[in-house]
Amino acid sequence: MTEKLLQYLWNFKVFKNFDFKDIEGNPVDIINFGQWNTNAGPDFLHATIKVNSITLNGHIELHTRASDWIFHHHSHDPNYQNIILHVVYENDMEIEELNSRNIPTLELKNFIDEKILWKYEKLVDESQFIPCESIFIKDNIPINFHEENVLKKLDAKSMELEQSLEQSKNNFEAVLFHSLAYSFGLKVNALLFKQIAESIDFTIINKLRQNRTQLESLLFGICDWLEDPQDEQMVLWKREFDFVRRKYNIPDLKFHPKFSRLRPPNFPTIRISQLAGLYHEHQNLFSKIILSKKIEEIFDLFREIKASDYWNDHFNFGKISAVSQPKMFSKEFIELLILNTVLPFKYTYHKYHNEEIADEILEFYRGLTPEKNSIISSWKKLGVEITDSLTTQSLIYHFKNCCEEKNCLNCGIGFKLLKDSSNA
Repeated sequence: MTEKLLQYLWNFKVFKNFDFKDIEGNPVDIINFGQWNTNAGPDFLHATIKVNSITLNGHIELHTRASDWIFHHHSHDPNYQNIILHVVYENDMEIEELNSRNIPTLELKNFIDEKILWKYEKLVDESQFIPCESIFIKDNIPINFHEENVLKKLDAKSMELEQSLEQSKNNFEAVLFHSLAYSFGLKVNALLFKQIAESIDFTIINKLRQNRTQLESLLFGICDWLEDPQDEQMVLWKREFDFVRRKYNIPDLKFHPKFSRLRPPNFPTIRISQLAGLYHEHQNLFSKIILSKKIEEIFDLFREIKASDYWNDHFNFGKISAVSQPKMFSKEFIELLILNTVLPFKYTYHKYHNEEIADEILEFYRGLTPEKNSIISSWKKLGVEITDSLTTQSLIYHFKNCCEEKNCLNCGIGFKLLKDSSNA
């Protein structure tokens, strides 16, 4: 048994029965198993359980052995203060800290069928990348396959943006800011960055963008980074934040971006400073994006943006780094922003105004470098030619929406394979 496998079984609820009892013999009713968390912190978030007729809401932590709670140093980690259940495969010791906090421990050893474990492990070992891998031929990819996939993806993204526009009373500039913030947060902080952006009335962002120090101060202050200034620049930011908060009656909200699992150039401190720099440098960013006709025009909007000078020799507050250099965007990050935010936003804007832009948008994708990840590497092994981001975006979309779901009857490749087989 591995912790990853235990998480998998918990997520998909693969148990002999659900008559759970904690190690004290108390019935445990799992009302909501929680959301699987692949980042730092508890394994399953926002769960709901009932123990002794008391309903509890919070997070669940899973371990192969109960003693892993100690070995993983969770005792003094604030991320684990809202734990409502400790789930283990084997309860090899009692955890006094959990007992004192009345947090139940659930042992799963007798609820997991050994045959099921063996089957799952065999599937993991022998699973194919795509269901039709053994009969896949690259010539079976239909004509216009990539264009159709990318347009489907854009339509799906457009629906999300349209919901945001409806909530913001069609304030395209505000929704662009929220969407860019999401992309700047990357996977680890995406949702939190979006929440930060949405917590501030965009009219305030528009007023502050002319004063970069004040805009940075507002964003840093909301992240609760300025309460204990450690140098002169932080004192300045703290003073400006207090002024801006009073002037615009900013709610006393605090967000806490994560640093774990991030390389220093992607630290939230750097990304938030760069986001402020982007809006300071381009007072009419929305118009420039909408009016851009070539991929180079979009690149030019981001190419010279950098974090403020303080971050030349810092990655975090008060800690001077060994190397001093401007924190600018990498080409890869700019392309990520274009793929995840700019092109879907342009598509949505023109679609909203009933303007046909599909061909133009597809040309933007063709002008971007192919992405590199495990999904694309696996397609390459099957002989698929990778030429640009139109290809990679299509293949990633197709894998997630057809191959992973084994949705072969609604797959252009699967349909062609079946059609060719019926004619054989």
